[in-house]
Amino acid sequence: MKSNIFKLLFLFLLFAFTSQFYGCGYNTLVSQEEKVNSAWSQVENQYQRRSDLIPNLVKTVEGAADFEKSVLTTVTEMRSKVGQVKLSASDLNDPEKFAAYQKAQDGLSSALSRLLVVTENYPQLKSNENFLQLQSQLEGTENRIAVERRKFNETVLEYNTTTRTFPTMIGAKLFGFKEKQYFKGKEGSDQPPDVKFDFKDKKTDEKK
Repeated sequence: MKSNIFKLLFLFLLFAFTSQFYGCGYNTLVSQEEKVNSAWSQVENQYQRRSDLIPNLVKTVEGAADFEKSVLTTVTEMRSKVGQVKLSASDLNDPEKFAAYQKAQDGLSSALSRLLVVTENYPQLKSNENFLQLQSQLEGTENRIAVERRKFNETVLEYNTTTRTFPTMIGAKLFGFKEKQYFKGKEGSDQPPDVKFDFKDKKTDEKK
């Protein structure tokens, strides 16, 4: 008799505990957080693909006569900075770490954009098949980065909305589900890159 009572009590407590989980949206929060993590991994994959293309791009461009070395130096330095800034899925709710990561990646994007603008002034690069292939791959990767960043922001929006909506906000606070960060538009991204050519030095060299 007592064993049956204990079984019924156990089942009741189990049911109450499970209902509480569902009521607080625990499973929903877990599912949405996994979607955010999955979307983040796709962003990382595209950023890594871009980083892997840069050494060959720089090596190819270096072969162009009189190419501006400062541009290549900036791209190389920005790539190095990107490699030093790591961001795991568990850091997506850290505003400072996320901002540092985006700043590094946006810095590399700007450097690459300037590099591609400058190369327009070198006819030998326009006829270099290897360069044209790398340029196409890089531009394609930049497009994929934009797509994956947008998808990531969409999943974060869904997750953040859930964490702030009653009654799931109770479960979010209870189980430590924190708000995730968004990718933000780069300041001045609507403006063309500022490209300056060091013509004075070239003229001076020619006179010599």
